[in-house]
Amino acid sequence: MATDVKNRRRAWFDISSVISVLLFLSAGLSLPANAGEAPVPEIAAALAQPDRSARDREADVRRKPAEVLGFFGLQPGMTVLEMFAGGGYYTEILSRVVGDTGMVWAHNNTPYLEYAKDEITARFTPDRPANVKPLTAENNELELPAETFDLALLILAYHDVYHVHEESGWFAIDGPKMLAEIYQSMKPGAILGVVDHVAEAGAPASTGETLHRIDPALMKKEIVAAGFVFDGESDVLRNPADDVTRHAFDPESRGKTDRVVYRFVRP
Repeated sequence: MATDVKNRRRAWFDISSVISVLLFLSAGLSLPANAGEAPVPEIAAALAQPDRSARDREADVRRKPAEVLGFFGLQPGMTVLEMFAGGGYYTEILSRVVGDTGMVWAHNNTPYLEYAKDEITARFTPDRPANVKPLTAENNELELPAETFDLALLILAYHDVYHVHEESGWFAIDGPKMLAEIYQSMKPGAILGVVDHVAEAGAPASTGETLHRIDPALMKKEIVAAGFVFDGESDVLRNPADDVTRHAFDPESRGKTDRVVYRFVRP
């Protein structure tokens, strides 16, 4: 069953990619950096909606959501888990793409909710999009339904496994426990998509605290140890000019960090 789900996902994506490539070539447009990951029409349509904010459109340039979400295989009708969703930039895009037949679970803990409260208030009306389910769970208290999600996302958040700020209520995360909970909540064949700021090779896990960065090899090792299978990497957010020894929020780095985009599968 898991193989059938994965094959159907890839077959749909391959057909969609071929169509998109032909449309791009016929229009004389250039392909993204990863030419094999052509834009998914439903994602492009969601990003083109005129009611999206100017702030989000500006963020699109540096965050490249069409390429990232296309690489992760986002499709209409999916049930998606977004961990540490923050102010909802990706939540809104996911909601538009999955549509009325899909659902987005947007997780935050109390520190994230406090940090992003103004953006959340501005983005979501009291009745919220009908297909977004807010989920508040503190670190190490996450409880998710079994075999529910087609796609799970950890975007610019995995390094926070090693972040501690008890004054704000951010206590140390049990990384293996969190990954195990996410794993059991995903359907067989589902995708875990991870994006994070790059630390230098061999850097200790503590850079998640000190620099808000993580060594990609360490992150991959920990996720694979949780049972996930590494399924690919996109270079769409790589920036070799970034000084990976600098804090991710340093004015010289913010919004321009070298970022890895990894795709894993729950077998």
